[in-house]
Amino acid sequence: MTFIRALRRYAIPTLLAAFTALLTARSALAVTGVVLDSSTQNPLADAIITTSAGVMRTDENGRFEIAQAVKSVAARAPGYLRTEAKVSGETPVTLVLTPFRPKALYLSVFGVTSKTLRNTAVSLADSTVINALVIDVKGDRGLTPYRSAAREAIGAAARVTARAPQDQDFPALLARLHAQHLYLIARIVVFKDDPLADAHPEWSVHTAEGEPWRDGENLQWMDPFSHDVRQHNLDVAEEAAQMGFDEVQFDYVRFPDKSGLQFVLSNTRRNRTAAIVGLLQAARTRLAPYNVFISADIFGYVCWNLDDTAIGQQIELLGEPLDYISPMLYPSGFTWGLPGLSNPVTDPGQIVRRSLAEAMKRTHLPGVRFRPWLQAFRDYAFDRRLLDAATISAQVNAADAAGTDGWMLWNPRNHYDAADLPHR
Repeated sequence: MTFIRALRRYAIPTLLAAFTALLTARSALAVTGVVLDSSTQNPLADAIITTSAGVMRTDENGRFEIAQAVKSVAARAPGYLRTEAKVSGETPVTLVLTPFRPKALYLSVFGVTSKTLRNTAVSLADSTVINALVIDVKGDRGLTPYRSAAREAIGAAARVTARAPQDQDFPALLARLHAQHLYLIARIVVFKDDPLADAHPEWSVHTAEGEPWRDGENLQWMDPFSHDVRQHNLDVAEEAAQMGFDEVQFDYVRFPDKSGLQFVLSNTRRNRTAAIVGLLQAARTRLAPYNVFISADIFGYVCWNLDDTAIGQQIELLGEPLDYISPMLYPSGFTWGLPGLSNPVTDPGQIVRRSLAEAMKRTHLPGVRFRPWLQAFRDYAFDRRLLDAATISAQVNAADAAGTDGWMLWNPRNHYDAADLPHR
């Protein structure tokens, strides 16, 4: 009895005091906050919260709680600009996200390093709805517009020298473009990479005879199953995030559309989709500290095909690792047409409208999770017509009507005319 009385008198109060102190300390360290829409002041559910403690999402009331001390909190959500705020004492953090839908022009490695092409594209933001640029960080031929430590480390450095001295500092160029209120998307061509194949032929795709395979442009591709190839592309992606891009976009994130090739693993649908989704999930993890949006380009027919189109792109699997899915809805790319439409260039709006509707139905995702590529170049598959202001407008209107997160115009020569673009 003496022991029990002593336990009640001394031990239990001591344990309660310690527990209370622990709860108090935890409360003092915890950071709470809310994410709001700047235009409506309504809370944003499921917004992505990024801190040094990790990544989480807001609840149905737009609120979040971080169970340890952090110095800053970053947030993003599809359809909004990303933001960040400092943590001040025990004051709850309020993060306000501004609605934003990118309407972008594409600039190749040569386009962004040409003052003429770049300045022409940037100037279009003054009179048209253009408010974003897609910029090659690693282009179709493996070139970079800046000195890439990631490329040099792997022995695949191939750079286009900037034309103007001030452009040698690529992050400074991005800062100037940001100062002009442009949203910047880093395009990374993943598995088509001729310089990397030259540097590491053991990582490349081979023919059935064991020879390096080249596509119709005489360019080599890397094996999507290769861990080293995937890690290198993540290094390039992190480099882009560090330089200040708002979004990292993966292109050619697929297997070659050619049969009879050799890879390090069996070329089955299960293996292909696992490789592509695995890379995108790894990118989401690797880029998490930077609070950048992540997107990937897919074939237009991937919106329709029930399988992975034999290239590893299964649309139902892409929503989880990506913020945005970007189908290439070029009418010229739909060479087999669609049911009831044998010549897509005669009705470009229908291609965009029906493909987006199919993609949303298949994935159960809202329109804001998609940002399509639209055609701003001459047809090559049907009657070689020039897609003018009317045809570009038809595509844009179809994308806007679907509630997409904007759209992107592709012209490989980076030639854009204000007369062909929607105006403010």
